[in-house]
Amino acid sequence: MFESAELGHKISKEVYKKELPNLREALLDAQLDLLQSARFPVIILLAGVDCAGKGETMNLLHEWMDPRHIESHAQRELTDEERERPPMWRYWRDLPPKGKIGIFIGSWYSAPLVDNVHGRTKNAELDQQLDRIIRFETMLCNEGALILKFWLHLSEDQQKKRLRKLEKDPKTSWRIKESDWKNYKQYDRFRLVSERMLRTTSTPEAPWIIVEGADDRYRSLSIGKALLDALRRRLDAPETPQASEPLPPLFSSIDGLQILQTLDMTKKVIKKKYDDELEILQGRLNLLSRHKDFDRISVVVLFEGNDAAGKGGSIRRITQALDARAYRIIPIAAPSEEERAQPYLWRFWRHLPRRGRFAIFDRSWYGRVLVERVEGFCSQTDWMRAYSEINDFEEQMVRNHTVVAKFWLAITQDEQLKRFKEREKIGFKRFKITEEDWRNREKWPLYEQAVCDMIDRTSTEIAPWTLVEANDKNHARIKVLKTLCSQIEQALAKL
Repeated sequence: MFESAELGHKISKEVYKKELPNLREALLDAQLDLLQSARFPVIILLAGVDCAGKGETMNLLHEWMDPRHIESHAQRELTDEERERPPMWRYWRDLPPKGKIGIFIGSWYSAPLVDNVHGRTKNAELDQQLDRIIRFETMLCNEGALILKFWLHLSEDQQKKRLRKLEKDPKTSWRIKESDWKNYKQYDRFRLVSERMLRTTSTPEAPWIIVEGADDRYRSLSIGKALLDALRRRLDAPETPQASEPLPPLFSSIDGLQILQTLDMTKKVIKKKYDDELEILQGRLNLLSRHKDFDRISVVVLFEGNDAAGKGGSIRRITQALDARAYRIIPIAAPSEEERAQPYLWRFWRHLPRRGRFAIFDRSWYGRVLVERVEGFCSQTDWMRAYSEINDFEEQMVRNHTVVAKFWLAITQDEQLKRFKEREKIGFKRFKITEEDWRNREKWPLYEQAVCDMIDRTSTEIAPWTLVEANDKNHARIKVLKTLCSQIEQALAKL
């Protein structure tokens, strides 16, 4: 795979000086077009052999283009905050918005590569990590991102010469660490694993570009021209609506029976029993939040449901049992301009809690397969692929010892109408009812079908949906608390 990057590619000083001004001018023009159109973000990964020029390349791109619209991120030690989230969290937060360029030295590839080289993971685990990376990059590309992955290569002899040269020069000796020489001694192992990684993750939408790094001028012009070509091709292409791809139909039972129709909506809990159970369950939840091992897990609770199903009331019964410093409620509404400039899941990624904390979502990432699907705010392709993207997201949370508790609060149409009318009559509840709520009632069958499809495709063994019969608020709140306590207890028992 690296043969063509060990041929001794060179560019003369004369050729470099001649081509550089035109290249820089064209790159600046392309960057300005990107900024003004704000159609897509650009993600540049600079990876490769130690001392092959990753840092110099990042510096050059800052020099050649307007640095105000470039966001650069170099690999660093994990912070305590980052260690308490899924491994991808540190990269989720740093993704550039539409119209900007993000450059990463060290990326989501770094840890899988290094861990496998040093024997901390086996090949099977590496393959699983790479498969998750492919799905992540595919999602970014589907959201419109332009991903450019550069592997800067040096042969073993070239790397040795570069290390010695940098070490001898007092101006650059600080750049060489003991770890660089240790890695050099494992050159063959790094090369073998790198080839495996590049072969596996070089996809049609995000291929690797291998560049020989021995000659600075060749490396710089190669990367600059590749970046310019990719930018111009994307910017100059006509902006056409997303093609309607033929998609397999969602299965519907031939007898018309759906899972929501099987719920017993007559379930009730009388007031006296409710008061007793509420006190017991809130005490149980409080003790769990103070368990000696609770700081080794985190909890994400999300509520979806019919309008007026009682999501807010259920959330309050949870928070009444918790220290106010231990939880955060995240109400989800229409995305802001900042959020629309990022991948769909970005606004949820950034709210994931630290260990020992709760994040409670009042509506969630499932809006894409519910309201956005029904109201036509996204294409069928978008919401169809969202099922697998959501499952991947929740798998990463669970792998990081996060309890993912998902509740769908269901009420009947008659009960919803009754609650709507009550809200209109009570002054301090009028803010809860809007014209949109009344309009959504007219699409009840469409929402019901969307909910059933959502449950079928995202109720997994690691993050199952809990369907809550919510015609009786007392029953709903007790069921929510019981389920949440049970899921936290199971997670603590597995530690």
